Amino acid sequence: MSAPTTAAEPQAGTTAAAPRGRRTGGGLRGAALALTAWLAGILFVLPVLWMALTSFHSEADAATNPPSLTASLTLDSYREFFGVDGGASPWPALANSATASVASTLLTLLLALPAAYALSIRPVRKWTDVLFFFLSTKMLPLVAGLLPIYLFAKNTGLLDNIWALVVLYTAMNLPIAVWMMQSFLSEVPVAIVEAAQIDGARLPTVLGRVVAPIALPGIAATALICFIFSWNELLFARVLTGVVAETAPVFLTGFITSQGLFLAKVCAASLVISLPVLAAGFAAQDKLVQGLSLGAVK
Repeated sequence: MSAPTTAAEPQAGTTAAAPRGRRTGGGLRGAALALTAWLAGILFVLPVLWMALTSFHSEADAATNPPSLTASLTLDSYREFFGVDGGASPWPALANSATASVASTLLTLLLALPAAYALSIRPVRKWTDVLFFFLSTKMLPLVAGLLPIYLFAKNTGLLDNIWALVVLYTAMNLPIAVWMMQSFLSEVPVAIVEAAQIDGARLPTVLGRVVAPIALPGIAATALICFIFSWNELLFARVLTGVVAETAPVFLTGFITSQGLFLAKVCAASLVISLPVLAAGFAAQDKLVQGLSLGAVK
């Protein structure tokens, strides 16, 4: 004869309720984490908002200390940046940055995809050593390679040439692109690749129609990071370019003159030059989150 069920024992088919204190503690912990995340986000975006507000002030109001929040707003800094009053036009520099960034990103992806395929889906011998070699190339300080690259560009007639920057940015971004895409492609089921090969698909078809669609979030995340690195690069663009191949970051440094720092104009230029990166990140934010989290959970 079974023992009678007491009030403290849960009935069959029911779930014991969690203690009220534990649920309250979990809720408080979640609220604290959410508040911390909001505070961190505000701290990160506050300088950008302040830069945007300063760009709409006059130079006299932007130079006041402490700065005034109630100063009158004007578009003079943007008119000067776009050369409305007869100044230098930023459009050639923006076009050069777009050309160098987009072309180098596409070339990096074309080279990184088969390399990552060979290191993940069809791994070569000692593939971990190969990955470490790729990553070790990023440990060299950029200044250490500045003089040899400058002399090479000078002797080959590639100074002030935008395609020299395309090749250089591709070489700079390729190691990190291979490293990232190797982790993304390692999540592609090998059985799908083998089934495509049994059906007669060659390597270009496997990469383009089987591997690439599955790893599309990771490819998008890699492309966005390579684009940002290329767009923001200043050191080599400053040394290797002059007038014809001047990029947007180099154009921005032209606002710092011996006459002083024109703060409102610099803020306007910085905001305009940052817009393509912000737009690309906003457009690809879903793919970026999926790509960065791909392979994180086994």
